[in-house]
Amino acid sequence: MSVLGIICSGCETNPVTGKEEFLIVSPAQEKQMGAEYSQEVEKELGQSVKDAQLQNYINTVGQKVARISHSPEVGFSYKAIDHKSVNAFALPGGYIYITTGLLKVLNTEAQLAAILAHETAHVTARHIAQQITRDFFINAGLSAAGSQASTSVMRVASIVKQLEGMSFTREQERMADEVGLDYLVKAGYTPYGMIETMETLQRQSGSQTIEFFSTHPNPENRVGYLQQRIYNKGYRAEGMRGQQEYSANVLNRLGK
Repeated sequence: MSVLGIICSGCETNPVTGKEEFLIVSPAQEKQMGAEYSQEVEKELGQSVKDAQLQNYINTVGQKVARISHSPEVGFSYKAIDHKSVNAFALPGGYIYITTGLLKVLNTEAQLAAILAHETAHVTARHIAQQITRDFFINAGLSAAGSQASTSVMRVASIVKQLEGMSFTREQERMADEVGLDYLVKAGYTPYGMIETMETLQRQSGSQTIEFFSTHPNPENRVGYLQQRIYNKGYRAEGMRGQQEYSANVLNRLGK
């Protein structure tokens, strides 16, 4: 098969943008990669929090977002891991993690939902698959990719090892912000949960290293364009904030 034929066979319609794009991994392959790599995450970054109520709460909030996303069929999972870093990240296939370090700086359920919606948007917009494809071509070259693009999951899976250091582009970050904001509102939360979260992270970055920004580069005027989207979409301030719920299910249980 020619390189052109391989590229054409790998073209898919992006669920968020509606545009055709070439990716070397399918959603099914991403799911298998994520299932395998999720086991390594807890070994390297910290064990999952041993609190069934807290974990159920995190996943329940996440599932509210997943249900109204562009790709609910992905089968998302949301889990807290015990790590002091201020971070959240998504693995291929919808495996989404948030650290206890980040949970402790948030104050409401709407803010938690904003983070989970942002990570969910990275998955539905296929940003991880885009990064894997980009890195594959950079590392292997187009000629090598032409002979390997149809390889099995096991041969592509080596790329997954690079995910910890993978950084999204500012364009991808903005899309995750904006699509995540839409998810947040559709899930019944106040849109200002997203504004509050980004303002909190920016304040925290003034006094400590925020790992979230190392893999999620901070776009210019982040709060400004989110406020503009709220205005353009006609989103009202009404919506669930969930301060008491968050305190009872997260902060109190983490000893804060």
